[in-house]
Amino acid sequence: MSTIVGTNIEVTNLKYDSDTTSMIISNAGQVTIQGEGTNTTNLQQGLAKAWCKWNLSDQSSAIGSFNIGSITDVGTGSGTVNLTNAFSALTFHTTANSSQYHAWDDNGGSTSSINISAGNSSHSKVDTSRVYVSGLGDLA
Repeated sequence: MSTIVGTNIEVTNLKYDSDTTSMIISNAGQVTIQGEGTNTTNLQQGLAKAWCKWNLSDQSSAIGSFNIGSITDVGTGSGTVNLTNAFSALTFHTTANSSQYHAWDDNGGSTSSINISAGNSSHSKVDTSRVYVSGLGDLA
């Protein structure tokens, strides 16, 4: 086995191969990983670009988050997470859930925020202690 140590190493493409795993980092910064069998995944497209966990009853701050600048209380059972870095287009995907009730993306069509609501079994909006949201897609 060889070891290369240095401050700056420049290569056109970096490739790692073993009997079961392959990873390629291109000169454009694209990371491709071989998963099961011959299937490959583009690492950048497979990552959540924003996520947040917060208390919908007390929307003062996130319990945990990534790429979230602030949270806005929109009323009973509704909140908006405002992104630090916006998505490039409205084609981004969101997921939402709640610890007690069902939750849904109540987005009004913005690339820089995600509106989330939670509701009980009658679909009435209610505050809940935990709401979770994530956004997947390309950032601007």
